[in-house]
Amino acid sequence: MRPRRTLLATATLAVALTAGMTVALAPTASAGTTLKASAAEKGRYFGAAVATGKLSDSQYVSILNGEFNSVTPENEMKWDATEPQQGRFSYTGGDRLVSHAQANGMSVRGHALLWHAQQPSWAQGMSGTALRNAAINHVTQVATHFRGKIYAWDVVNEAFADGGSGGRRDSNLQRTGNDWIEAAFRAA
Repeated sequence: MRPRRTLLATATLAVALTAGMTVALAPTASAGTTLKASAAEKGRYFGAAVATGKLSDSQYVSILNGEFNSVTPENEMKWDATEPQQGRFSYTGGDRLVSHAQANGMSVRGHALLWHAQQPSWAQGMSGTALRNAAINHVTQVATHFRGKIYAWDVVNEAFADGGSGGRRDSNLQRTGNDWIEAAFRAA
């Protein structure tokens, strides 16, 4: 009697597991055929960091346009690229990426208005009030230029120290005052 119950219990468990695996492994009937389609079905985006120099490579562009519905510039919107000389702005790379994205139904995430790295050489030599004013002007000018074209910004990038200390990174921006991050967000 005991072996019969064990056999019946084992058979029932095997059928249940097989049925469960079949349901779990069955493809979703509405799954998109591309990564961007699958993301869009769930109200999400699937993005890529893009260097505009790659936009002349047809294979790269084919994959970008076919699989992604959001882009982030690699370096084209960072401080050294957008304001190479104080008060003289250059949006060529960022505008090119935004134009490509708009033409292909993609959203754009802006990256990054302020960062301790990739500051233009003229800003690296500044400190205190002069640096703070230059940084706030930079944020204001770039965010204004791209207004309505960028769905979100990385306003301040990597403001906290690496290594899990939880504290702020020691940088020339941090030395302009403890409220520099708040001031940058207000300007953006």
